Amino acid sequence: MTVTTISDAQLAPKDYASDQEVRWCPGCGDYAILKAVQKACAELQLDRARTVFVSGIGCAARFPYYMSTYGFHTVHGRAPAIATGIKLANPELDVWVMTGDGDGLSIGGNHMLHVLRRNVDLNIILFNNEIYGLTKGQYSPTSRRGTRSPSTPFGSLEYPVSACVFALGAGARFVARSVDTMQAHLVPVLKRAHAHQGASFVEILQNCVVFNDAVFDHITGKTVASDAQILVEHGKPLLFGKNKEKGLRLVPGKLELEVVTVGANGVTAADILVHDETNRALAQHLATLEPPFPTAMGVLYCNPTLSYEREVYAQAVAKGSPDLDVLLRKERTWVVEG
Repeated sequence: MTVTTISDAQLAPKDYASDQEVRWCPGCGDYAILKAVQKACAELQLDRARTVFVSGIGCAARFPYYMSTYGFHTVHGRAPAIATGIKLANPELDVWVMTGDGDGLSIGGNHMLHVLRRNVDLNIILFNNEIYGLTKGQYSPTSRRGTRSPSTPFGSLEYPVSACVFALGAGARFVARSVDTMQAHLVPVLKRAHAHQGASFVEILQNCVVFNDAVFDHITGKTVASDAQILVEHGKPLLFGKNKEKGLRLVPGKLELEVVTVGANGVTAADILVHDETNRALAQHLATLEPPFPTAMGVLYCNPTLSYEREVYAQAVAKGSPDLDVLLRKERTWVVEG
């Protein structure tokens, strides 16, 4: 990994780019995500010598090569485990996990679950293109029912995993969603994730131009985006539409959301739900929204607590360093005699 030494002058996005040729398919959404991460790093003025990008296997996993920081390109699905070890060894490091929907939610699903429930202070960025791109287009855990691929020629019969619902169910305390091409939205979301003390999980809807092109056009297309997306902000009403004329409210007497139009059928602005990012139940509702509901974008949930590695070190200070030999011989030991 190339780390270029420069002066203490203000770092620009290009200063976080390595000297390696970026090799993704032309038009791949990974380029936009790389640009957003480098911009976020520059705006945060991250110390490159204390920043680590960790990846598993897949198209997204090439990410560490393209950052002028430290990095590890690890094995399939195990990036969260490697990143946990890095953070425990040196809690002062700024550690990012770059993964995809296959790498992070299939073979790596178990590792992802446990790193989220442990609340290790990692920035976990999941690229979701609903397909296996590196291995030539097989369906992935997030692929929709009916997806035709080399491994599902007649269409997938499986119900997809929702990345954000998975993260919330695993106990994540920061869950957000954005889109590769929404740079003005994505960069602030990445900065919010970085500011969170504990495991932050960001799902990025990302286009695979070769094997699953335009799969999110019904959400991200310019002509439909205002009605197909709802940009959530803490403390602000859940409004969407070209003129913010539509909103979400609870169905009277039920724990369900419904789309209403302000000014129609007696609906007033006071009826619209206000986003509370500390409310896990509301985040669950927002994470599950799918057409004809708008897709929720932004920070769905943020409710920090002490991170795992901080508690580990605090426990060590409080209890003292144990004698390993004493621990091994403390109880339930046997002597094997020949």
